Amino acid sequence: MDLGISGKTALVLGASRGLGAAIAAALAAEGVIVYAAARTASSIAASENIRPLAVDLADPASVDALIETIRAMGGVDILVNNSGGPKAGPALGQSRAAWNAAFETMASALFAITDALLPAMIERQWGRIITIGSSGVEQPIANLALSNGVRAAIAGWSKTLAGEVARHGITVNMILPGRIDTDRVRELDTIKAGNTGASVDAVQAASRAEIPAGRYGRPEEFAAAAAFLASAQASYITGSSLRVDGGMIRGL
Repeated sequence: MDLGISGKTALVLGASRGLGAAIAAALAAEGVIVYAAARTASSIAASENIRPLAVDLADPASVDALIETIRAMGGVDILVNNSGGPKAGPALGQSRAAWNAAFETMASALFAITDALLPAMIERQWGRIITIGSSGVEQPIANLALSNGVRAAIAGWSKTLAGEVARHGITVNMILPGRIDTDRVRELDTIKAGNTGASVDAVQAASRAEIPAGRYGRPEEFAAAAAFLASAQASYITGSSLRVDGGMIRGL
């Protein structure tokens, strides 16, 4: 299927590894010029369609610099909001500082970047905003209180924004990954193993047993869903949250 986005431009945040890197690669394969942004931009392999940029979402000055760089290039057609997850931990005992830091990095930075890049999309009457969330939005994940709380706030923002910009030909959607085989998920499995005394293999086996598909997802499978939501064919899908979780979330 021709997704109809060859020649478009995209900004993908958190593009040095995991889901962000996979999405950047998927869009580039469709002929999209991808500005791949991450703290460690040097670890992103540049190519004809992938152009690394540095940004630290925890640093407002760095976020502002990225915004100015993208604006100077005329903006982008596709924005993929992808921020790293905070430290694992329970809800009980989290400090105000921890909540504020998680919100600043995971939410405020994304809101600011999106708001700054929307005017160019509105002018062109075409745009795609895709935000990577978590299955914890629909079924909170134990010991990931900061992530559950902040990503739920992002979901409310995404749904609200979708209703505001749809008339401009701009779609706003979230993708909710389940257990995708990334460095982040492997780190969480290792933490759980340390907390429970089980081996990492045992933790992963237990996780696979809870997934109807019987396995962790592959980053490229997740990226394919993002590429479709960025496509011309997905122009009537907005305000949605798409699960990519192998059937793990059992709720309707």
